[in-house]
Amino acid sequence: MKDYEETITFLGEWGHFQRMVFFVLSLSYMNNGYMSLSMVFVADTPPHHCRVPSLNRSYGGLGYNLSIPTEELKGETILSRCRRYTEQEDSDSVYRNDTEDCLDGWVFSKDRYESTIVTEWNLVCDDAWKAPFILTVFFFGMLVGSFGSGLLSDRYGRKTLFVSAKTLQIVLSLLLAFSNSWEMFCVVYFVIGLMTISSSCSCFVLGSELLSKSARESFGILGFGLCYATGYTILPLFAYFIRDRRTLQIGLSLVGFLYIPFFWFIPESPHWLITQGRLQEAEAIIRAAAKRNGITPPEDIFQLGLTSDTNALETEYKSSGQDKYTWLDLVKTTNLRNITLIVATIWITVSLTYYGLSFNTSNLDGDPYRNCLISAATEFLGYTMVWLSTRYAPRRFVLPFALVLGGALLLLIQLVPEELSGLTVTLAMTGRLIVTGIYVFIYVYSAELFPTVVRNMGLGVSSMSARIGSGVSPYIAHIGTYNKMLPFLLMGTISIFSGVLSLLLPETKNEKLPQLIGQVKPLRCCCNKKSSVQTNSLEGAI
Repeated sequence: MKDYEETITFLGEWGHFQRMVFFVLSLSYMNNGYMSLSMVFVADTPPHHCRVPSLNRSYGGLGYNLSIPTEELKGETILSRCRRYTEQEDSDSVYRNDTEDCLDGWVFSKDRYESTIVTEWNLVCDDAWKAPFILTVFFFGMLVGSFGSGLLSDRYGRKTLFVSAKTLQIVLSLLLAFSNSWEMFCVVYFVIGLMTISSSCSCFVLGSELLSKSARESFGILGFGLCYATGYTILPLFAYFIRDRRTLQIGLSLVGFLYIPFFWFIPESPHWLITQGRLQEAEAIIRAAAKRNGITPPEDIFQLGLTSDTNALETEYKSSGQDKYTWLDLVKTTNLRNITLIVATIWITVSLTYYGLSFNTSNLDGDPYRNCLISAATEFLGYTMVWLSTRYAPRRFVLPFALVLGGALLLLIQLVPEELSGLTVTLAMTGRLIVTGIYVFIYVYSAELFPTVVRNMGLGVSSMSARIGSGVSPYIAHIGTYNKMLPFLLMGTISIFSGVLSLLLPETKNEKLPQLIGQVKPLRCCCNKKSSVQTNSLEGAI
């Protein structure tokens, strides 16, 4: 009996159709690189101090030294950002020693930015929490999107959800530039987060099911990764020349609109169409792909190769008493439940470590545009290294080795003397380079572990788990203000734990994608092999 991938081997591995799918879907990920990280510049807080009406309105000035107290920040003495001396009622130039809040607003430095959302809505002092909270809102939107996108994609189609979500993401990114209040900005950014993860998951699954085994890992690691890094690189270049936050967001949004014409070149997943019993539509896409590759397909594609699989699908639908799958299917059987729990744990770890290290990097001294470019460079290097590793090493080696190595480097920071700060930065950046590669690698590995009928829901649950990690990461980084070593200790420990846990996952390199829940492989552990085979056989009847 042939399965789907054996049946379409006549299409070849890397024809014109596969190249078109690879590049068109990869390009869609470019705007994610600057949308999720644009807050580095859009929400940055420039130097500021209280406005004193009796003095010149410009930033700084000698008179401010008499009207505003000083404070220490990173070893530098600066004017207080949130307090000023109380002015005597009988004089416009004499001040008391008592201090008060900035009753007349703030004066912001324009040495670096013309405007940010912080300067526009005075998100400082008592309202300083509102700027980082916007990022929390974005991650919460991704969490909600992860929950619903998998179910929608598995029910209505990969392409339908991808095109809808990507279009809304692009349009709303332009609306973000015209938000006239913090509340409106939060609402729009929440929906952008929802659409970002919805388009990403559906796009990744669509590409995984359209491409051959040899191109699948390159798509997930190089295609997605390098396009994301390219978008990340675009961000500091735009921000360097455009210092006004509204103009910057308009410029970045217009880049996204250039992608919309590519929607016409994207087909639906034949894999998904087959699970829905829409064999004629799937056959039409396969024949169109063969024509694009200059290949003459067999006259009876499905009769020769897919009849048995189609009957198996019908049997599975009948035995389950339903013709649609739900989230519960991810935990109904032992094999799939184990896979789901372990993969979710690894996603939490990788997301927490990636964003935790990223937020620490943004706090480094120096020019933010240069720091952002350096960070983008580590993305290119990390993705390339992981791609080379996956070509010659099994999945069950790459993931545990990378997690344990990255965790060990972060733990080594505990042993570095304080005077060797350069070595600390080097270890932290190397750890970030490794976790960057892992982040895109687990997309590939997870897609191969989940069966077709619930693959998008499986990635949705994984992505939801990642949002838990990213939501906690700002607080992990905040711990560093009290204990510089504790964040590295926490991230290093959970990375090593997840690396050991990942050894239980089955190998998927050069394996066929499972279509049915019963085809999911058991964990690789010291259990009785015979029992595992029997369990898998019983689950195959479900």
